[in-house]
Amino acid sequence: MTVLSLRKRLILIILIPLITISALAGYWRFSAAKTTAEELYDRSLLAVALAISRDVTVSGGDALSAVTRDLMRDAAEGEVFYHVHGPDGVYVTGYATPPVLPPAGQDEVTNPVIFSAVYRGQDVRAVRLQELSTLEGLTGLATVTVWQTRENRERLAAALGFRATILIVVLILTVASVVWFGVQWGLRPLTDLEAAISRRDSRDLHPIKRPLPSELSGLVSTLNSLFDRLQRSIASKDVFISNAAHQLRNPVAGVLSLAQSLETAPNVSDRETRVGDLVAAARHASRLTTQLLNYERAQAEAETRQARPFDSVATARQVVDRLAPAVLRAGIDLSFEADAKSAEVSGDELLLSEAIDNLIDNACRHGGRDMTRIDVRVGRVGPFVQIIVRDDGEGIPASEHAKALSRFAQVKAGSGSGLGLPIAASAAKSMGGSLELGDAGPGLIVSITLPMRDARAKCELVEASL
Repeated sequence: MTVLSLRKRLILIILIPLITISALAGYWRFSAAKTTAEELYDRSLLAVALAISRDVTVSGGDALSAVTRDLMRDAAEGEVFYHVHGPDGVYVTGYATPPVLPPAGQDEVTNPVIFSAVYRGQDVRAVRLQELSTLEGLTGLATVTVWQTRENRERLAAALGFRATILIVVLILTVASVVWFGVQWGLRPLTDLEAAISRRDSRDLHPIKRPLPSELSGLVSTLNSLFDRLQRSIASKDVFISNAAHQLRNPVAGVLSLAQSLETAPNVSDRETRVGDLVAAARHASRLTTQLLNYERAQAEAETRQARPFDSVATARQVVDRLAPAVLRAGIDLSFEADAKSAEVSGDELLLSEAIDNLIDNACRHGGRDMTRIDVRVGRVGPFVQIIVRDDGEGIPASEHAKALSRFAQVKAGSGSGLGLPIAASAAKSMGGSLELGDAGPGLIVSITLPMRDARAKCELVEASL
């Protein structure tokens, strides 16, 4: 699909209405020119008819005065024909036969009648004037008819219309030129901004600081905001990659070292021990890699919000059922409870499953030797679903909650990667919810609060409308 340039858009927006109005104005001016020409020539014919009537009365029809002849030549700007009937209806002077008066004007006696007719195959405009006159001793109404072809009228109307058309065309061309160069001049700050941005490299995301018209301030502000978000996102990913490389270095080195040590094992028993250590190290590296990928995926989901509906109760129950055998073998009771049969939310089901898995795993790893149980509960709180994982272990002091939610951070040294709680928090955020830590006294309460599907749809609708 071809998109018109901004300059062409502005020119079309300005010129199309201007041309339309100019066309209407030209049509109106041409009509007005015809009306003006008709009125001018009709008045001239009426003036000639009055002059002829006076001359006929004075001279008895013998001759027209020089003044009247000059008036006929100058006022009408063309050949004028006339015909005079005396009071007795007898031809007095002029041309033999006048144009025929239409029936609609025959009732007029004392008022002049201006009409159109066809005279000897030509369209003419005529004036009939009747006045009380005395000719050769007879007193009565003398009839004077004056007519002229329409050629001069049409020529005058065309001249007036042509002048108006020339004026309108010159006006349109002038406005088009002003608009073209004016738009080019007006868009110069935008083209300068484009040139300034094009000179940047891919890593230059500093705010745009240059004087700009007020109309561009909103665009530049939005761009600066985008640059700022991109810069923070890239910086965050750079830190994440650096930390991930640091976290993976030791497990990978351990796996490599154990693999090499198999070659120098003195006996079968020692080799089997080293194989077990190698498997454990590989499993740890694999889990760490999986958690790194899950954390990055949770971050991406939080930015894109690719939501799909699923049942949070069923998801939590599946995680508990899957982990129950291993947790029970460790001597820890694992229970599950739900207020309702189902509670539908929108988001990534796999991420939420991984989040609950991490919370249970964290409780097992960091709850301490005296921990005896882990309870998982799913309930509804108004328009929200709350997933609570509670243990009776050592817990985390309130002052350490922020640290526990930071990636790669551990409140106490252990075998974990420091990504369990951050993954769960990012998963909750990606679904429009939140994660909170609380004191169970003894133990720790971790609650994930998610909006139910209908509530989230309403919130997204409100955000879209804003």
